[in-house]
Amino acid sequence: MTGDTYSVPAQLVEDDLHFTADDSGVEGFAGGGFAVVKPVQAAAEVLKGSGVPALTMDEVARRAGTNKNALYRRWPNRVALGVAAYRRLAATETVLPDTGSLRGDTLEMLRRANSTWSSPYGEILRGLIAAAGSTPELLAELRDPAAESAREAAWLTLLGRAVARGDAAPEALHPRVAYAPVALLRNEYVMLAFQGPRQS
Repeated sequence: MTGDTYSVPAQLVEDDLHFTADDSGVEGFAGGGFAVVKPVQAAAEVLKGSGVPALTMDEVARRAGTNKNALYRRWPNRVALGVAAYRRLAATETVLPDTGSLRGDTLEMLRRANSTWSSPYGEILRGLIAAAGSTPELLAELRDPAAESAREAAWLTLLGRAVARGDAAPEALHPRVAYAPVALLRNEYVMLAFQGPRQS
C-alpha cells in the first residue's frame, strides 16, 4: 500500500543565500548574492570522499573556485559549512510506511532511522558532532528545526492512522508521543557512539 510522503529539506533557503552588495566583486559572488550552492557541493564532496577531518576551508575554497575569506563571510567555521553540506546530502523525500498496524509502522520507521545513522552519512554526522565538541553554538548548528518538524509530522500521521484504526487511544496523538521513539534511538546513537546496524 502506498503511504504519504514527507520531506526533510536541505535548508538552502533563499534568505540565507545573500550578502551585502559590496561582496559582488569577490570571486564566487554574483549580483551581490553569494553562490552558496557551489561551496556546499564542494564541502559535500569532501565529506563523502574523505570525511570530516579532511574538511577545511582551504580545500572547499579550492574545489569551489573561490577563496576562504569569501566562505568565512557565510559560514563562521568549517563545522557550520559541514552542517550545511550534510543537510544537502541527507535531504530526502520518504514514503511513510503503511503496514496496517502501529507496531509495524513504528518498527519500519526506526529501522530506516537506524539504517541512515549507521550509514556513511551517519559517520559524517558523528564526525561533525565530535568536531563541534561542547560548544553550544556549534552543537546548535547541528539541529535542523525544519527536518525535525517534518519527522514529527510523519510520526503524528502514523499515530493519527493508529487512532483511526483503534490501535491507539486518542490521547496518544500528541507531539511528545510522536517524538519519543526516534529520540530514544538518537540518544543511543549519540551517547553510546553506536557504530553498526542493530538486528531487529
